[in-house]
Amino acid sequence: MKIFQKGWNFSQDGPGNRLVYHLQGCNLHCPWCTNPEGMLPEGTLLVRKDKLLPSVCPHGAIYNGKIDRRICAQCSSRECVTVNLNQGIRLSYSMYSCVQLLHEVISSKHLFHNGGGVTLSGGEPSLQYDAVRHFLGLLKANEINTVVETNGSHSKLSALFPLIDMLIIDLKHYDVGKGLSVVGVNNNVVLGNISRAAEEHGNLLIRITLIPGFNSTGDDIVHFLSLLKLLPREHLAIEFLHYHEYGRVKWEECGMEYKMNITGGVKEDITEYESLFRQAGMNVIRT
Repeated sequence: MKIFQKGWNFSQDGPGNRLVYHLQGCNLHCPWCTNPEGMLPEGTLLVRKDKLLPSVCPHGAIYNGKIDRRICAQCSSRECVTVNLNQGIRLSYSMYSCVQLLHEVISSKHLFHNGGGVTLSGGEPSLQYDAVRHFLGLLKANEINTVVETNGSHSKLSALFPLIDMLIIDLKHYDVGKGLSVVGVNNNVVLGNISRAAEEHGNLLIRITLIPGFNSTGDDIVHFLSLLKLLPREHLAIEFLHYHEYGRVKWEECGMEYKMNITGGVKEDITEYESLFRQAGMNVIRT
């Protein structure tokens, strides 16, 4: 599997102390993405301009403290990250076999306190569907608690339900047209997977990140509620997340423009939105 980041957190991406793997590749293009280095399935070069050395590229892509990514796009050998290792350029991901990852997980099993385990996040983990299914099977065979965080857009997501102890779906928008035009998601598939998960899966968390100008007004919240209150609620929880710009620097390192230009935020509204959902009988949590 292609992994662009791994590390530990506690009770944020599932219960307890968790080893979280961020899988390379995403089928969406959210302009506020916190992990832009995880977008391209083929990976991207992260560049620190103050550390660039022309000598690491035999193709002349580096000059005058800049990198010409047009040359990089035509390069298949990538000597700058495979041979001439340096501090100025790194490839976003590393390759691991499922067996390698399983060995790491088993050796860390004593650290899975309070119902912890392994979380697969992204990017979008379902883009590496076959490897994810195999790895989840290995984890379940070794009695490791599993969580998958997904945008819910894969047509075969439900086939993974038996292998997932907790399913987290990031719901971008309630409107099919706006979801498709802004982030590139087919909401019909997402909403279908959410409906099926609410009916069939025993532990579903729907996360809504509130983005000013996209989905964070009071009217937006009413639309979200109208949609989600129709779902079976026995095993369903809702969580609202704040917009932030922690990923802005990484957009520059990836050679991409961060186009979000938001002052302030929506923190003052979240408590009110949570109350509205609770009054409708929804289980709202904070992690």
